[in-house]
Amino acid sequence: MREIVLDIETTGLSAAQGHRIVEIACVELLNLVPTGRTFHRYLNPERDVPAEASRIHGLYEDFLRDFNNFAAIVSDFWDFLSHDAALVIHNAAFDTGFLNYQLSECGQKTLHHLTVTDTLAMARQLFPGSPASLDALCRRFRIDLASREKHGALIDAQLLADVYVELRGGRQTPLAFSELSSTTARLTGAAKPERPFRTPRHFDVSEQERQCHQLFLKDIKNHLWSDLPPPAAHMPPKSTAS
Repeated sequence: MREIVLDIETTGLSAAQGHRIVEIACVELLNLVPTGRTFHRYLNPERDVPAEASRIHGLYEDFLRDFNNFAAIVSDFWDFLSHDAALVIHNAAFDTGFLNYQLSECGQKTLHHLTVTDTLAMARQLFPGSPASLDALCRRFRIDLASREKHGALIDAQLLADVYVELRGGRQTPLAFSELSSTTARLTGAAKPERPFRTPRHFDVSEQERQCHQLFLKDIKNHLWSDLPPPAAHMPPKSTAS
């Protein structure tokens, strides 16, 4: 299953009040394993960046001025995402709210048709009453936060990918051998082989092995073998030639 872990940084809290995205990042997971494919862009918000926002993500107006605006990267964004992607976002309402607002401004399709998993809601359901911020979840799952001096979309998306895997139960997904077998057969075009029935074989026990076994049983109290008939009674009669 392909999933995209997504994070953004903005100039403020509300797109409707004129705030804009300044950084966007996506990390691709395939069956809960990062593939190494990422999408990352800094964006020119075409407005000032308030000091309180810069203190959070470390991005300033002078740095962002030379980057493309959101409209210029929308095509690349959708190419990476694909129109049937499953998104994983922490506090999804915030990120999707900004993205949908700016996608609409560009005359683009919004994210409403995509499946979105909110890891904040997952964490609150799994750990009611406990802190559910990205930092808190990283500490809970012992995920290294050394690289996170400030909030950054790419760093946060990579950390969230690790958190999401832990919220889903870790990387040890159940083995479904029947599904694997049917998938292999489907890919190779091979039919499931029929296994012929084989009559169970009987092995004779030597007298020395029998004596060793009896000595071993003497050291075991109330063992199950005491009530069993001698091994010879279980052996089928040998066929004789006519």
